[in-house]
This record gives sequence, structure tokens and C-alpha cells, in this order.
Amino acid sequence: MASIAENEIVFDDNDDFWVIEDHHWWGPFNYQWSADLYGIQFTYQGLKFGEVCGDAEFFADLEPHGLPISTARVATIVMGCLAEGLRGGQNAAARRIRLIHLLNQFGLAHFTPRTT
Repeated sequence: MASIAENEIVFDDNDDFWVIEDHHWWGPFNYQWSADLYGIQFTYQGLKFGEVCGDAEFFADLEPHGLPISTARVATIVMGCLAEGLRGGQNAAARRIRLIHLLNQFGLAHFTPRTT
């Protein structure tokens, strides 16, 4: 098994991901398409925490889950990148490039994305 970095974003083959902060695993995070295939719902441990309702509507609230603020920020950025990329038809490589750019932009570059 690969060693775990102190701060990482780990993606698996089932569209789940975990945010690792200070060696603590938070997740799984995931998404589901709405019934009309237009919106996307975000889940944390199977519970809805946000959604994309349209081109300019994005809602996410992880406060009830008691996550560290930087973990919640990283998870929200990842979900935003996923939603933007999926709705825009981007492949995984393009979504990863966008994610790394946004992590850098928001001072979260110390979270390294990795696929299992």
C-alpha cells in the first residue's frame, strides 16, 4: 500500500474521495446526479450536504458534520471541480489540472490529489 501523506485527497474507482488532514481521514465524499440529470447532489458519508441546481447555483454546508475548516474547503473545491468538469464533459486529467490550480489559488496546495 502506498504511504499516506499528511494532507491528501484520495480518489477511488467508485467516484468516492477522502480528504486526509494531519493523517485523519474524512469521508467518503461522493456525488449523485439528480433525477433530471441536470443537477448534482453532494454527499458526505451518504448524507446530502450540497448541490448544484443550475449553471450559477452551488450550495454546500458541511458545518453540521464538524469537519476542520480546511477539510471542508478542500472538499467543497473538489466537489465544485467535479461538478464543473462533469457538466462540461471534461475528462479526469482536465479535472485534476483544474483542481490543482484551484487548490494553489486558495492556499491549499499542500493537499495532494492521488488516485488509488
